[in-house]
Amino acid sequence: MNKEIENTLFVNGQTVEIADEPNLLEVIRKANIDLPTFCYHSELSLYGACRLCIVELEGKGVVASCSVQPEPGMEVRTHTAALREMRRTTLELLLANHPQACTTCAKNTQCKLQDLAQRFGIEDVVFNRPVKERPIDDSNPALVRDPNKCVLCGDCVRFCAEVQNVGAIDFANRGAQVTVTPAYNKGLGDVACVFCGQCAAVCPTGAITPNSAEQDVMAAIDDPETTVVAQLAPALRVALGEEFGYDPGTSVTWQMVAALKRLGFDKVYDTSFAADLTVIEEAGEFIERMDEGGERLPQFTSCCPAWIKTAEHFSPDLLPHLSSCRSPQQMFGSLARRTLPEQLNTTPEKLVVVSIMPCTAKKYEATREEFHQNGKPDVDHVLTTRELAGIIRGAGLRFQDLEPESFDLPLGFKSGAGVIFGNSGGVSEAVVRYAHEKVTGERSPEVDVHAVRGEEGVREAQISMGDRTVRMAVVHGLANAQRLTEQVRQGTCPYDFIEVMACPGGCIGGAGQPVSFDENIRQKRKAGLYAVDKGLQVHHPQDNPYVAASYRDAIGEIGGEEAHDMLHTTYKTRQRIAGQELSLANSEATGQQLEVDVCLGTSCFLKGSQDLLQALAKYINTNELGEHVEVKASFCHQKCGRGPVVKIGDKTFEHADFDTVRGTIDEVMQNS
Repeated sequence: MNKEIENTLFVNGQTVEIADEPNLLEVIRKANIDLPTFCYHSELSLYGACRLCIVELEGKGVVASCSVQPEPGMEVRTHTAALREMRRTTLELLLANHPQACTTCAKNTQCKLQDLAQRFGIEDVVFNRPVKERPIDDSNPALVRDPNKCVLCGDCVRFCAEVQNVGAIDFANRGAQVTVTPAYNKGLGDVACVFCGQCAAVCPTGAITPNSAEQDVMAAIDDPETTVVAQLAPALRVALGEEFGYDPGTSVTWQMVAALKRLGFDKVYDTSFAADLTVIEEAGEFIERMDEGGERLPQFTSCCPAWIKTAEHFSPDLLPHLSSCRSPQQMFGSLARRTLPEQLNTTPEKLVVVSIMPCTAKKYEATREEFHQNGKPDVDHVLTTRELAGIIRGAGLRFQDLEPESFDLPLGFKSGAGVIFGNSGGVSEAVVRYAHEKVTGERSPEVDVHAVRGEEGVREAQISMGDRTVRMAVVHGLANAQRLTEQVRQGTCPYDFIEVMACPGGCIGGAGQPVSFDENIRQKRKAGLYAVDKGLQVHHPQDNPYVAASYRDAIGEIGGEEAHDMLHTTYKTRQRIAGQELSLANSEATGQQLEVDVCLGTSCFLKGSQDLLQALAKYINTNELGEHVEVKASFCHQKCGRGPVVKIGDKTFEHADFDTVRGTIDEVMQNS
């Protein structure tokens, strides 16, 4: 057998070359055959649950092509009569177990189940639909979960666990009762969900969708008493066009501004302006930390709210390493709330700030209590890219025919450094552009910092700034970020500055963007942002004249007291599961028991609280104290950094050890 034949197989009689494809499905796709799938994503582990990608393999019968290794000489058939019938039956069973209210579903026209039903010509479902309506979970400010629409493909579970390493949602129960749910059947808002929304992006149906703010925004525009302004994130301009037939990566900035003004927004600004502010404050903070001797290094960026919430849940001991800077969205909101009412002849109460973002976590970020002034949020509403597209279509605007319009000043002028924030690596590059000049007194000879660009989940670069060498890491995907936090904890992290973005590729791959898992599309969006940067006259945030005016007229000194009040924030530890505790009490106990509550939150867990809990449980059982002592495990006492934390009765012990807790229990028992 010659080499040419060794590296080929046969798909419906067509010869197809085998290269480095991980499975038979990918080889079949090379033959321009789009086999249907629900549970297959090239970036996730194989699951093989939906059985829609089945093929007939000579000598082996019907197999799921996603889980078969391609071998030379294989003879594959993809659409025989038997295969078509099996796929139809599978789809009919899914439809029978699925609500039929497609016209009112948020996923209408973008639902994979709907698409496949049309593709296979299914006009009637012969199976009866089980009656099992489950409540809709709207506890999360960013996402809505409708378990009735779940097809159990597991995409959300695997993305949350494998790419983000959060595990906020998983399978529960068995057989006909199996469901996908957060721990203890809590709402998504009550567990360690970080609101990145990638579960909604991969969900093929409407089981998880962004929590829409469209009606609230349009109601504000319709109110004649309000002044409504919009801020547009950098990543929108190279993705929104995909909703209207433009090639990925095409900048539609000026049509986007025109559409918003036609919709009734009074002013349209650019979040890239606030990104320039973020660069200046964050780089200034980094330089200060270096000058202090590096005690709080590495410095983590703080622009991504999903990453911030991850740190608050899983790495509260490392919160001092995070930059205290607000994200560009929240910097804009704070500055707008304080400066725009006078400029626009309105009051802070009548000013409505709308953010349009590629990110679902921004919806949550706007609700954080740290970002409220006098009971009013700095940012009132957050729309995603896809929500904006829906509003534009609903208004009947012919997007491609709109006459271009420009951003309003002063908050619409930006440098290229602010624009590239939308890419993974963009924050690091923008910081280098600013910090190099501040450290050395000289402008960097190169505007582009190619060392921080790329596609890898973790990238590293060494940047020379005079006699200093700054070691930087650029990370996207929260699992990658958590691996670095563990290195920081162990003292083995070699970096000075770490940029973290939760979503693949950064904001260009945010869950609010047009959905695509094609890396080529993300690369085109990234190239589009760098092209916008190249087309601007200003590439360094310190050269933005309106930023300089804002410091002079409103913010004060860079890193000063007023700047900290307006542009910085604080973080806090968060429970992983709100209000949840586990009891190890003796079920036969009678009468009043002494309650011993051991914290199993992340920080306490890392300090040995689980070992302490096990030792206490063994001690209680060995000494037959179960009738008198109830040992509980809760998930956070909000005292991170002082663990293990144990509460005995009404007394709390920090840095607790077994001897201290045992002695206290013995003392209470002797005195009772």
